[in-house]
Formats: sequence, C-alpha cells, structure tokens
Amino acid sequence: MKEIKFIEDVVLEGRRVLTRLDLNVPLDNNAQITDDSRIKSSLKTIRYIADKGGKAILMSHLGRPNGERLENMSLKPVSEALSVNLGKNVIFAQDCVGNKVEKIIYELQNGEILLLENLRFHKAETKNDISFSKKLAKLGDIYINDAFGTAHRSHSSTTGVPKFISESAIGFLIKKELKFLGEIVSNAENPFLAIIGGAKVADKIKVIDKLFDKVQTLIIGGGMSCTFLKAQGFDIGNSMLEKDSLNFAREMIQKSKEKKIDLLLPNDAIIASSLDGNSTRTIKLTEGVPKEWMILDIGPLTSEIFCNAISHSKTALWNGPMGVFEIEKFSNGTFAIAKSLAKETEKGTLTIVGGGDSVSAIKKLGLSGKISHVSTGG
Repeated sequence: MKEIKFIEDVVLEGRRVLTRLDLNVPLDNNAQITDDSRIKSSLKTIRYIADKGGKAILMSHLGRPNGERLENMSLKPVSEALSVNLGKNVIFAQDCVGNKVEKIIYELQNGEILLLENLRFHKAETKNDISFSKKLAKLGDIYINDAFGTAHRSHSSTTGVPKFISESAIGFLIKKELKFLGEIVSNAENPFLAIIGGAKVADKIKVIDKLFDKVQTLIIGGGMSCTFLKAQGFDIGNSMLEKDSLNFAREMIQKSKEKKIDLLLPNDAIIASSLDGNSTRTIKLTEGVPKEWMILDIGPLTSEIFCNAISHSKTALWNGPMGVFEIEKFSNGTFAIAKSLAKETEKGTLTIVGGGDSVSAIKKLGLSGKISHVSTGG
C-alpha cells in the first residue's frame, strides 16, 4: 500500500501536476456561477502548485452529462472564475484527453495553469475505465487529489489514475477535512447527535449504519424519512418510498432499540397534492397521508422536537434537508434546523454541516460563519 503523502511532501517544480478538484459548481440558465464556494476552497492548492513552479493541470466534473458533450455543463465558466480569483490567466482545454490536450500540456511553462474540460463528457470516467484512466495519467508526472466531495467515488480521475502514475499526494482541502472530520469527530464530545435528511435512504445506508456506533441521537428527516415511516406502518400517501430500503429501515429501527439510541422521526408534516404548493396542509402522521398527497416538509411540532434535541447535544452533525426547501412553503423545517445549529454553536456545541443542500440552506440564511465547520463533502 502506498504511503499517504501531502502536497508539501512532494517536489512540484518543473513537473506536470495532474490535480483532481471538485469544481462542480451550480450554474444558472445564463451559465453564471451562483455559488463559487468550491472554487474558493480549491485556490490554496492551485496557488501552491503554481508558486512552487509546477505545471498545474486541473481536472473536475460538472453535473451529470452522462457521457454527452453538453454546453450547459462545460467547465469554461469555471476557468474564467478561476482566472479572476487567482489573478492570472487559466488556460482552458476543449477536452480532457487526446492529442490536442497533450500538445497544450507540452507547451505549458512552469507556474502556468490549465483546466481540462468536464471529465464526465466521457462515459468512461464514471465507469473507472482502465484505458481512460491511463489516458489521464499520461498527462501528468504526479497526481494530486484535492476533491474531497468526490474522493469516495470509484471513478477514473479519483481511483483509476493513481494506479498508473508514479507519485500521488493529497491537497490542502482534503488535508483540512481529514484533520477536522477525522480527529475531532472521532473524539467528539457526547451527547453526539446526527441529523440525516435528503431524498434517498439508499445513498446514505453506509453513513447511517456507521453513525449507530457513534451517536446517542439520530434524527431522520426529508424524503428518506418516508421510507422509515412506512417501515413503522404509517400511511405515507404518494410520498417518496424506496421499497428496496424498507428492510434496512426496519433493521435500523430495531438496532436503535437494542443500542438504546434515540431515533427521532417526524411526528407531523407539511403535505401537498403537488409541488406547486397551491394546496398545503399540516397533519399529524398518525392520521395518515391521503392517497394523492405527499410529505414535503416536517411539521412545526417535529421542528420543535428536533431543535430541542439539538439543544441538548455537545456535538451535532447535519447532512441533508428536511424537505423540498427550494420551495418557500416547504423550507421551514430545513431553516429551523439551520438556525438551531447556529444558535447552539454560540453556546459551545461543535456543529458540522455537510452536503450541498444543507450547506446551501446555511448560506441562504447567512449562517456559514456561525457553524463550527462547513464541509465541502456530502
């Protein structure tokens, strides 16, 4: 097994430094970046490479083009934003592999920066295709991974490339995240509470399972709570249901009882017959959700219970919204959690927020500076 190195441990001068970043930023219909947090969190590593005389070859994905070359998912706007933030020109390549890309890299001077086009314009990226991994590895003398948000994915640019390049290291962002999440969370002060939301249980099965070994209280909200509610026998109407995850939900409910973990699920909910929000109701879940209606946010009683649990914790981890918070009528639950975490941070609770939607909610309320750690990873 290769020894883990950090970027400061390797020689960069004169070398082609193939660097995987997470520059998957949101773009509006005019290809304008609406949140540049991921760009800014990558600047320290890029500057370091350039300042040390390396030839910075940056690669990232953006969105899910599924192997198609889609103009609205091009990284060109990101190259322009990087140029502004770095105060120096960032060259943009029209592809991420091939003869034209290799020619541009051959002509790079020490300290220059190149951004490759969206990796996911090639289906081979997400398939971790060996030949594609080799083509990418061919572009660099050394590989730096600083894409914390995607480091867990078994894709060519994350797990494939290091197998075909002589030297690899970790950038400043991952180093920071490992230090915080690894050292601090492993030694977290109890009571430790976790709030897990979002759409799908299947995406977070491993996370939920691992948390049972650490937390005293686990809150489950968002669309995924519907599967847990169904597992308990509640009628959830037309709400999101993952039939394949029902057994897992039942196992976790039983496990919480055996381990004496306080598993909190919604008691009431905001329901509607459609996402337009024209017809909404607040109901107690014991009443059952009508057939054509769906749960779109936690209710006020549930918000109160969840926030009360947060107030009794010393460490609180949040990943995933409590409802469809992008729509104002279904945002109250998510915003209540965000405000509660900020309030408890001031009282000394260690608070950690991760996941794109949770971070977006924190930022929308202007509370980023009032959370102990806002992670770039989901």
